Amino acid sequence: MEWINAYHQSKKALLIIIFLIFGTFILNLSTGIMPLSLSEIIQTFLGNGTANQELVLYQLRLPRMVIALLIGAGLAVSGAILQGLSRNALADPGILGINAGAGLAVVLFIFVFKQAGSTDVVSPFALPVFAFIGALTVALLIYSLSFKGGVDPGRLLLIGIGFNALCGALLIIIQLKMDPRDFQQATIWLTGSIWGTQWRYVNALLPWIIVLLPFAFIKAKTMNLLQLSDPVPYALGMNVERERRILLLLAAALAGACVAVGGGISFLGLLAPHLARRLTGPNFYSLLPASALIGMLILLFSDFVGKNLLAPADIPVGIVISVIGAPYLIYMLLTKRGNGVKA
Repeated sequence: MEWINAYHQSKKALLIIIFLIFGTFILNLSTGIMPLSLSEIIQTFLGNGTANQELVLYQLRLPRMVIALLIGAGLAVSGAILQGLSRNALADPGILGINAGAGLAVVLFIFVFKQAGSTDVVSPFALPVFAFIGALTVALLIYSLSFKGGVDPGRLLLIGIGFNALCGALLIIIQLKMDPRDFQQATIWLTGSIWGTQWRYVNALLPWIIVLLPFAFIKAKTMNLLQLSDPVPYALGMNVERERRILLLLAAALAGACVAVGGGISFLGLLAPHLARRLTGPNFYSLLPASALIGMLILLFSDFVGKNLLAPADIPVGIVISVIGAPYLIYMLLTKRGNGVKA
């Protein structure tokens, strides 16, 4: 019943976002080094396209767009969970160092196994597991160090920034010991990149998103209760600390899997939940789906800008989002909107 009420209250906003996602998706499919008209796209889908059109559409652009949708939803919901869990509007897997922890684990394992001459273990299906381990390790350290009779939002943010810097420094040390070509690829990947993806990366990420996103939506009621002072959920029989650990595990898993495929895309987990909250309100029944949809839209649009602004050169999508997200973060700090999730 609560899901239905939340849907009716935010139906118009969600429908507009879905329409914009569809329009941006088609725009992305049609633009690039080899432009395709809408009729050519339709004909290709119907099996009447040329070999070049099928190659561009099915092997280059479609997997890239699907990856953008999956990563956008995953990082946005991870950010929404972290903001609700910490009651801190500045919480984001990128700012808190969770993305950096995932990236550090991936680069470290690639470096170690390439040094050992092994390539099978660094397949796209193994990388999300390594990334999840790195993201979870950093998340648990941040949570435990910021816990002082409860999670202190300011303490959590500062500790997270510290871990972000630490992981960044360790990443540089590892990269300096890598082969120059691997170093360049790792640098581009860590800035946040979804270009050059293939269907195998879609297949590697899809199971994580299919399992974790519905589980996150199921936890909407728990997230709503955690926004109240602790005596209330305790009085209702909730094991608060256990639920917080589960949600932290969920946020780390979403962020880690997305980082393994798309690199360190920062600020998306900050922007999407904030915009969703302004459109649908603080109810997590509507906030989580709206965050996922807005995350998809932001990443699709950023990818469109990145691949067309300096064409034929590609700007990593993480840089485009950072150009948008950094000023927004500064705006939040200057207007003191970062003091709680009600921003």
